[in-house]
Amino acid sequence: MLTRHRHGRCLLLPDLTRLCTCASPTQHPAPSSASSDAAPDASPGGLDPAALAPDDAIAALPAVADSAGSAAALALFHRLAARPDLRLLMRLYATAATAFVARGNLPMAHEAMRAMVAAFAGAGRLREAADMVLEMRSHGLPLRVETANWVLRVGLRHPGLFTRAREVFDGMARAGGVRPDERSFRALVLGCCREGRFEEVDALLVTMRQSGFCLDNATCTVVVRAFCQQDRFKDVSELFGWMSGMGTPLNMVNYTAWIDGLCKKGYVKQAFHVLEEMVGKGLKPNVYTHTSLIDGLCKIGWTERAFRLFLKLVRSSSYKPNVHTYTVMIGGYCKEGKLARAEMLLGRMVEQGLAPNTNTYTTLINGHCKDGSFDRAFELMNKMKLEGFLPNIYTYNAIIGGFCRKGQIQEAYKVTYTILITEHCKQGHIMYALELFSRMAENVPTTTYTSMIAGYCKVGKSTSALKVFERMVQHGCLPDSITYGALISGLCKESRLEEARALYESMLDKHLAPCDVTCITLAFEYCRREKTSIAVSFLDRLDKQKQAHTVDALVRKLSAVGNLDAARLFLKNVLDKHYTVDHVTYTSFINSCYNSNRYALASEISEKISKRISNFQKKDAAAIA
Repeated sequence: MLTRHRHGRCLLLPDLTRLCTCASPTQHPAPSSASSDAAPDASPGGLDPAALAPDDAIAALPAVADSAGSAAALALFHRLAARPDLRLLMRLYATAATAFVARGNLPMAHEAMRAMVAAFAGAGRLREAADMVLEMRSHGLPLRVETANWVLRVGLRHPGLFTRAREVFDGMARAGGVRPDERSFRALVLGCCREGRFEEVDALLVTMRQSGFCLDNATCTVVVRAFCQQDRFKDVSELFGWMSGMGTPLNMVNYTAWIDGLCKKGYVKQAFHVLEEMVGKGLKPNVYTHTSLIDGLCKIGWTERAFRLFLKLVRSSSYKPNVHTYTVMIGGYCKEGKLARAEMLLGRMVEQGLAPNTNTYTTLINGHCKDGSFDRAFELMNKMKLEGFLPNIYTYNAIIGGFCRKGQIQEAYKVTYTILITEHCKQGHIMYALELFSRMAENVPTTTYTSMIAGYCKVGKSTSALKVFERMVQHGCLPDSITYGALISGLCKESRLEEARALYESMLDKHLAPCDVTCITLAFEYCRREKTSIAVSFLDRLDKQKQAHTVDALVRKLSAVGNLDAARLFLKNVLDKHYTVDHVTYTSFINSCYNSNRYALASEISEKISKRISNFQKKDAAAIA
């Protein structure tokens, strides 16, 4: 059947009548009465969809609908639509929809159309699906606004399909005799905001007001953020007035978005006025509201006032500072060069059981780099990796910028080359990485070799990394602990533990102090393979401080993955040596025990720590006496 597309092109669409009548009872025997009562996961009508060829499977749908009913046919349809070889066959959906229309079951026909839209949109073929939805009108399936909205929402969720989704919206009344409803407008407003089409948003809002429609709270929040990005704060106020007038009460999230937008632009006084309005309406600010205000105060240099607001959160019984709140406050102190206070907050954050993330570490690293404290900056970067967070471009930019400000251009080049070589290796651009490697090797050989080794290890090419390592030694360059650490980490990722262990022992024999990450990575991998005794033995050659720190990190990692028996052995090791166990580590272990119903294990470790505290108290009392 030939039909003309609205742009003048001719499309060949299937003969739906022929498709739906090609199955006859003789070709597809009717199921027995018992089969109609089969369990929901059984094949409808006794058919096994996986055993049927595509044409036979599709042709079975009308027969099943006639003999076993629409529900059985719908169940079969969903099973067929899950098959990779049928998922993008238009005939499947057209046949199913027409079969349901023939039985007068229009809701199921629309369900088949919605499944088609979702499948085809995911493959970038929304236009075909939308055309079929319209074509089905000539086969007795009238277009419904719910189905049109489904096409609209699915199209707006997929990148690159906005234009087609907009065409569906504009063509509803013209092509389908269906007018967009409130949900249609909301979906398109969201899509326009995501695409940055703010002029279209304005036009849609005007039309909504004229039609008596209103935004919901979720869409309102998105529009508020879009307005704030454009400094259109007066329009936010008008938007709130419109919604209130339409009987849609504003909520705390709406106001927080407005406050956040004002603070990001530096309009902190206005943000506090909005806060007063919000509270006046009986809405209580939450941690996100306060965090936005703290961030705004820090941005304009009012750090002490920000800290007072931060303390208010700390003392609150309803809301506590989250990771983002701490990061914002740390950033405020770093901006003013108050690094001791920033470090204090980092420690307090960990004590509260909150794990610093990449943004937290990067913020503090940036502060130390501006101050010229590069040793502490690199120490924080290693700690960051230890906790499982990778440096991002902002982390590296902070270090490069710090070196440049201090006139240490050569060091800045080292970091830049390291980043470039590593990224080229990660992307598989080995030739570019080798070119950079050769260019840099003459000036900073050890750093260059280490960068190349790290790059190979990150893309799973430890054998190539070992060859570079051998070449490094042959050329008289001495590997440092970072070189060994990169190689050991790469070998661990590829489960080459014995080679990694040999390198680790070799590093210690050369009296190189391993990075914290190196020992922890190696020990953790041995624990994963139930070789915990070997993992514990790695502690023997570390000093007291490194042993305690390594155990703290390992126990937290092992507790997080539920390997409590291995965590217990490490805790027992440090407790037997009378070393200190970090409070956060202890809490992490005990909580994991409770979550896993390992109450006896939790009791055992708690008792050991309690006895140790008691012994300390007795010794202190004896010393005083």
